[in-house]
Amino acid sequence: MCSALTILTPPRIATEAFTDVAAAVARLEEIYERNTAFLRDHFEAYANGGPLTARVRANYPFVRIATSTHVRVDSRLAYGFVARPGVYETTVTRPDLFRTYLTEQIGRLIDNHGVPVEVGESTEPIPIHFAYRRDINIEAALTPGDKSNVMRSLRDLFDVPDLAAIDDAIANNTLELAPGAAEPLALFRAARVDYSLRRLYHYTGTDPEYFQNFVIFTNYQFYIDAFAELSQKRLAAGEAGPDAFVGPGNVITRNARLGGGTTGIAPGRMPQMPAYHSVEAGYRGITLINIGTGPSNARNITDHVAVLRPHAWLMLGHCAGLRNTQRLGDYVLAHGYVREDHVLDHELPLWVPIPALAEMQVALEEAVGEVTGLEGFELKRLMRTGTVASVDNRNWEIGDRSVIRRLSQSRAIALDMESAAIAANGFRFRVPYGTLLCVSDKPLHGEIKLAGMASEFYRQRVGQHLEIGLKALERLREQQLERLHSRKLRSFAEVAFQ
Repeated sequence: MCSALTILTPPRIATEAFTDVAAAVARLEEIYERNTAFLRDHFEAYANGGPLTARVRANYPFVRIATSTHVRVDSRLAYGFVARPGVYETTVTRPDLFRTYLTEQIGRLIDNHGVPVEVGESTEPIPIHFAYRRDINIEAALTPGDKSNVMRSLRDLFDVPDLAAIDDAIANNTLELAPGAAEPLALFRAARVDYSLRRLYHYTGTDPEYFQNFVIFTNYQFYIDAFAELSQKRLAAGEAGPDAFVGPGNVITRNARLGGGTTGIAPGRMPQMPAYHSVEAGYRGITLINIGTGPSNARNITDHVAVLRPHAWLMLGHCAGLRNTQRLGDYVLAHGYVREDHVLDHELPLWVPIPALAEMQVALEEAVGEVTGLEGFELKRLMRTGTVASVDNRNWEIGDRSVIRRLSQSRAIALDMESAAIAANGFRFRVPYGTLLCVSDKPLHGEIKLAGMASEFYRQRVGQHLEIGLKALERLREQQLERLHSRKLRSFAEVAFQ
């Protein structure tokens, strides 16, 4: 049946060259909005009983640049240029969401190479599920009734997500191009981005529109509570900076200087990894996500947050201190990682080093000094810099003794379950990363975390630890983006987009 169907598509919009960045982004949005509306209209007509005798298809827009000469750009730059003459292209989704990002990336290409960019319709189909912002079953305007037959026949009439083609080959440096094919312009093609945008709402309970460019991951609810309390106080006081605070269910509390008030309904049951956003203009605020426990969660959420192209992400959590000289409440600034978690071994082999990033390290150390009032040699009383090991076994201390031997050989000073995966995925996806942990127990030295002791520890340390993380991100935000996005995260044949 499928092979006999013709293909129904919207009239093709001709590819056009642009030297005006705003016009190029507007054309991307025009194509995307027209094509997704075309898919939604035909799907809803069919699902509500209308005849459909053709397969319906509409494609993502693309942006392309072609260069014929080697252009020497500022050698300090990490992105914004192509490495050699050739044709480079990527498909684009949600240009409304990525307008600021696309404007910067396309503008840098035009400025650095002195040639126009081309915008047109690609050959990559938009899956019908991705024509809707969230859930096709919720958002589609369907009449009541049993739609099970409609959903079963989707593959015959509409394109659906093809997970065999939605991968991270570009980011993993494993992409094998067909002869004559354009080289990638960005780390993620449109369908890969769309897939993650829907996963973000599923896991965090908030829409991608509210995610900010500076992200904190934590593994304890105490940090969320402190962040929410601090943010609400700032909003109630009408402080400059944050415009709103957004929590799961897209519950939005607005700044008093903007009229105040809260809208939205919190979910009856919290999502797996709830996210909270202190929203500022230009996505310059801070997002805090409680990722729970374990390297799988850490890898999962960073796989999806990465498509938003944040400027930095930071792990703030608790750890086991491995040195007897450490005290409960001491801080650990990671400058290396032992990856005993194994969640990224295939994508990022263990022989690949995960380097410390100077910009992140300096910001974190300075923030610790500012908040604690300590500096120089005195700061060493409270904070130690060294290797952090991450494991996939919560009960590592009563398991295989060879693990403890490897920890000693590695010179690790602290252990957790999430930091290495977050740093490794930051390296893999070219997102600046850092880790500042707080020692909550010392199981190798007889100090085991017990309920009463833990509660008192959390009350004493969480507020200070969070304040340090927020100040570190504020310092990073004040830097030029060119400094923050380190060249050490880029390969020698790198995509142009940040």
